[in-house]
Amino acid sequence: MSKYIFVTGGVTSSLGKGIIAASLAKLLQARGLKVTIQKFDPYINIDPGTLNPYEHGECYVTEDGAETDLDLGHYERFLNVPTSQANNVTTGRIYQHVIEQERAGAYLGKTVQVVPHITDEIKRRMQLLGQTGEYDIVITELGGTVGDIESLPFIEAVRQLRWELGNNDSLVIHLTLVPYLAAAGELKTKPTQHSVKTLLEYGIQPDILVCRTEHKLTHEIRKKLAQFCNVNINAVVESIDASTIYDVPLNMLKEQLDKTALTKLKLSTKHDPDLENWKTFLGKLKNPTNEVNIGLVGKYVELPDAYKSIAEAFVHAGAINETKVKVKYIAAESINEENVQDKLKDLDGVLVAPGFGERGLDGKLAAIKYVRENKIPFFGICLGMQCSVIEFGRNVLGLQAANSFEMDEKTAHPVINLMEEQKSIKNMGGTMRLGSYDCEIKKGTKAFAIYGKSKISERHRHRYEFNNAYLKQYEEAGMVASGINPTTGLVEIVELKNHPFFVAGQFHPELKSTVANPHPLFVSFVAASLANKIS
Repeated sequence: MSKYIFVTGGVTSSLGKGIIAASLAKLLQARGLKVTIQKFDPYINIDPGTLNPYEHGECYVTEDGAETDLDLGHYERFLNVPTSQANNVTTGRIYQHVIEQERAGAYLGKTVQVVPHITDEIKRRMQLLGQTGEYDIVITELGGTVGDIESLPFIEAVRQLRWELGNNDSLVIHLTLVPYLAAAGELKTKPTQHSVKTLLEYGIQPDILVCRTEHKLTHEIRKKLAQFCNVNINAVVESIDASTIYDVPLNMLKEQLDKTALTKLKLSTKHDPDLENWKTFLGKLKNPTNEVNIGLVGKYVELPDAYKSIAEAFVHAGAINETKVKVKYIAAESINEENVQDKLKDLDGVLVAPGFGERGLDGKLAAIKYVRENKIPFFGICLGMQCSVIEFGRNVLGLQAANSFEMDEKTAHPVINLMEEQKSIKNMGGTMRLGSYDCEIKKGTKAFAIYGKSKISERHRHRYEFNNAYLKQYEEAGMVASGINPTTGLVEIVELKNHPFFVAGQFHPELKSTVANPHPLFVSFVAASLANKIS
């Protein structure tokens, strides 16, 4: 029987429930337990696939092609275990299922209501992973903040589920804020008290309080929180601001969050967590011997969370190279032929990021032309790969009208074209080429040297592909298709022959980079950027 941990948030959003959930899961995993994490989001979208990155940050894609919340990226990066469709559920998905059931007559004429029908479906989904028999503990993060109208069905479902599971099989961790008032010169516990009071009104007594704070919690503060929130004093956990999210598991270990949780779940605390590899990674991360400047050229640079997985993949790759990677976010729209040298002159490498739509296209093309001609390491991801194909077509092959069908449906040279099966699709959500696909890499190419093998699998999220009608022309001119999907023949990786590092992938390698397994493309790109800097 799996045991369940629920993580709720109070006072304000963005306190880091996902990082706390992932850190606790890491500690439990390091003790030898099998752990998974799932995220329940209170918005009515079926999934984040149609959300603007400015609204919600990046859309994280799982192996099985689910478009999910970016917190699932944290789960995978910390645990090095793939997530799936079952790990992210939205209100929209819950209601969609219940309404489909109602239309099919599954409720036998009963009036369909939030309680019990919506809450029953939430409870069913909360237990799906636990019922597989694969996990000792299932951690469920509830999105939003306690007191939000849209979160109420989830909170009620947790209340019911805890009652059904009985004692010692579940616990609630409430993440809250203990703000510091500079004028008064002290930490304030009242917001946390009110947040817990709201939870109590919904019938849930939290077992553990994790308190985000800028200053250390004194014994008196902890005692006050314990007394007025009705928890044990050792269940008041300090989560002080950290220099990197990868410090948080060790901070939680010091606070004995894992031990407290296991004690309340009546599980053994005999084995201390084995975190040697984690500490080795942190040691390299915090003590770099080199530094590189890498430009990230994209559409959504005002919100770094739009490129969260890329930023974290650079952290992992930097640690392996014992190099601090300083990422400079550059708005593609701000680049043109006249200022490109000035914009990119101090960079050791350039990554052109994924995205959709025409905005910023010319700036991306100008950046790629500059790094191609000046032998600066280049890494293209998804649209970044397609832009490298367009730029090469226009400036090397002389196909002045070379473009993507996405940007210009009337182009004379659609070097990037819409997949045949995509042409009849009308709905936007969940209809792209999503999830994991195989790729065969040609021997003797840079991609083969990077991966060290000929068969790989990478995750995708796109509609448009390299147009194979132009493949021979490109390869004769020096842009090689070094990775091909063995089933469809679609181009997965392109690279330039006579360039120190010019590699671009149709897939999203950042989604598979973890602390334990930094992605080889990022590791090699950082190494190439460092070599460029030194030379």
